[in-house]
Amino acid sequence: MFQKIPNYIKYIFTNVFVLFIFVVLFRFLFYFFFLDIDNSANSELKKAFFLGLRFDLKLAILTFFPLAIFVLITNYRFFKRTVYKKIANLYLLLSYLILTLFYLFDFGYYEYLGIRLDASSLRFLSNLKISTQVLVESYPVYKSLIGLFIFGFIIFKFAKFIYQLFNKIEGKITKKVKAIYFIVTFLLLSFGVYNSFTHYPLRWSQAFFSKNNTINQFGLNPVLYFFDSFAFRSEGVNMEAFKTFYPVIAKHLDLPLDTINFEKKVTFDNPYKQKPNVVYVMLESTGTASMSFYGNPLNSTPKMDSIIKKSLSFSKFYVHKPGTAGSVFASITGLPDIEDVKTASRNPLIIDQRIIFDQYKGYEKLYFLGGSANWANIRGVFQSNIKDLKIYEEGSFEEENRADVWGIDDYDLFKESDKVLKKLHEKGKPFVAYIQTATNHMPFTVPNKKESFTPIFDDEIDQETLLKGGFRSLGQLNGIRYLDFNVARFLERAKEGGYYNNSIFVFFGDHSINLKDYKGSINNEVNLGIQLNHVPFFINAPKFITPQVIDKYAKLIDVFPTATSIAKVDYTNYTLGRNLLDSTNTKTVSFICTQNKGEKAVGLLKDNFYFEKTNISKKTVLYNLNKNSIVDIKLKKPMISQQMDSLLSAYYHSTKFLYLNNKKK
Repeated sequence: MFQKIPNYIKYIFTNVFVLFIFVVLFRFLFYFFFLDIDNSANSELKKAFFLGLRFDLKLAILTFFPLAIFVLITNYRFFKRTVYKKIANLYLLLSYLILTLFYLFDFGYYEYLGIRLDASSLRFLSNLKISTQVLVESYPVYKSLIGLFIFGFIIFKFAKFIYQLFNKIEGKITKKVKAIYFIVTFLLLSFGVYNSFTHYPLRWSQAFFSKNNTINQFGLNPVLYFFDSFAFRSEGVNMEAFKTFYPVIAKHLDLPLDTINFEKKVTFDNPYKQKPNVVYVMLESTGTASMSFYGNPLNSTPKMDSIIKKSLSFSKFYVHKPGTAGSVFASITGLPDIEDVKTASRNPLIIDQRIIFDQYKGYEKLYFLGGSANWANIRGVFQSNIKDLKIYEEGSFEEENRADVWGIDDYDLFKESDKVLKKLHEKGKPFVAYIQTATNHMPFTVPNKKESFTPIFDDEIDQETLLKGGFRSLGQLNGIRYLDFNVARFLERAKEGGYYNNSIFVFFGDHSINLKDYKGSINNEVNLGIQLNHVPFFINAPKFITPQVIDKYAKLIDVFPTATSIAKVDYTNYTLGRNLLDSTNTKTVSFICTQNKGEKAVGLLKDNFYFEKTNISKKTVLYNLNKNSIVDIKLKKPMISQQMDSLLSAYYHSTKFLYLNNKKK
């Protein structure tokens, strides 16, 4: 029976099988090197694995499908013409190389953010130069390219081998038989793509069956998921929805109900005679889970721990999304970055905003970063919105020692920033500055010695100890230790320079890091998918604040209203942030962007509840943050669910509206 099957049909199914085995190998690599799962999840892990095999088979068939149709059309003639052989071998070579690159990028993406490759990863292509440098400095790219070349050569030879294996002279078959083979093969391959006996085909959403998101991520096929996720890109302004929910946000923010108006004027009857300086410091890749102040067992941030104890800090502070560009945009504009594919900073239609930073009258306005402000179009966000802003970037500092793709490292960035701030202080000019750190980020370029700082070396710590703190590499631990040292050293310089006492230092993380099997997170943050959003926010200014920990929900867009109010600088708030120290501001919330079973979603934290809603399908869930389990309780708490749904929708649609309706006059 098998002998009667034409060789071109055997050729098709042999290649599909080999492609399937090839894709499954990457699933095993992901399992052994990237998956962090405990033994209690064995049953779910098995389900995810076999579901993943179905996805892998679907990918293998889809990959070969175009060539299969070509082979079916040419049938026995496929092995008679040399040009067909070249087409087939070239097609297979490109297919294997593209699949390999997809999986390699997926591994790196998952290691960084804890999610599989999706359409939002395309934001890294917006600045290809920086992204390429990060790859080169973080991974053995050149060796990998050589390996990829060798692999390509092997694949090309293997494709020729399979072609020659079935390239045997056969007798002609009738048109009727050819038609039968065509139809049967086409139907079998189509069924492999459909991959289901139900009314619905195999879909990416089926991978999200578990309450453990790590299990769900294992079930996915990143290549299929990447293309499926294009369906969940950002939608535009829905004016009808905005008008429906404006009364909700108006009541929440104490805005007028009879007209759409987000303007909130804040004035002070007794401003400080000597204007205080305000310095905003964005702490790269710094989340609460990686800091010893919040319970990490590795004593990772002893200096910042000490600083926080002498500061005003917020224990429930969340950024809107896990990405630096999104956090910079939100902190500066007062609008959450809820764009699903590219960051809001990269959208030229929405970077024109009325912001608080621009309203520091009589202040020198400064922006410091170790690399280039062209990154993620951040220059446009700052320069288009802040009059008379001075940008200090790589190429404009007195001393420069380029460390890596991000330019000069944090030590030199703080040192050079201090020089500028000290000169302004000596001239009696108040300043408001934004310092963007970067060294606590791949490739974690930490020096072997810098004043009193020395990194931990490989022979001084074992993998088991690292994992107690959730750190995936020694570079991650040394990165935050170096940032910890540099923050403390910066404040020391400020004291030496004489401007510390009359300054308000505002520190906040831009997102957390993807920790590995860390058990110290509270409120099931990892399983809920919000651990990356939970970051530190503390204000060090002994002259202006009383050290205390404030246990109220706070969000990134509250940073500027809060710090500017502490400085008693008059301002008009045109967006959604609030002064967290306002005694009338008791209804605080945190608003975040996340994913729900693979679909982009937004979430709200309020009164120890967490409510989440997908952007397109509008699926909702409600969790009790005080419980140690993940159980959807929206049916048990319908009133709370409805209230949080309305407020979450109000934040979402108000943000969409303000993107295009908060432009400068």
